[in-house]
Order: sequence, then C-alpha cells, then structure tokens
Amino acid sequence: MTATEQTDGDITATYEETESERVLVFERRGKTAAIAQNREGYAMLKVRPTAEGDELERYYGFDMALDHAGELLDVSPAQLPVPEAAEDMGM
Repeated sequence: MTATEQTDGDITATYEETESERVLVFERRGKTAAIAQNREGYAMLKVRPTAEGDELERYYGFDMALDHAGELLDVSPAQLPVPEAAEDMGM
C-alpha cells in the first residue's frame, strides 16, 4: 500500500502499512510522533517518537494514543489530521 498523506496547518500526517504494521506518523516543525498497530488491527496501539523509534506507551483506544501524540508535538489532539485509512485504528 502506498502512503496516504494529509496536512492541516503546520501538521502533516502520513499513514502507511508495512509488512507487519499500520503506522501513522505526525510531523510538526521538525518534531514527530508515531502511532503503530499490528497489520491485523486488533492489538494495542504503540506510541513512538518516530516510526522506527522505541515504544513510549501502549493504549487500547485511538483517542488516548492521539492525546499522547499531541503532547509530543505540543498541540491539542483535535488538531491532528487523521487520514481516512487510519480512522479505524485502535481496539
């Protein structure tokens, strides 16, 4: 699958599926935050500082993962653009 990108203001979200994960990466002013889930879509969400970075925390709900990503980028989670393909992440 090719990457899907969405920009809102100064935040860009990129969603892609790798061989093993679904990954949503946010970028704002040189900072990044990533949310990853297994490809099957039933495992907990992992929040990382980058797509390949070490896991910072795990969450069941997408809203909690978005909240943590917003904290990493110093924005409200409501400001994070979520591409349509990533809207169903979480349990």
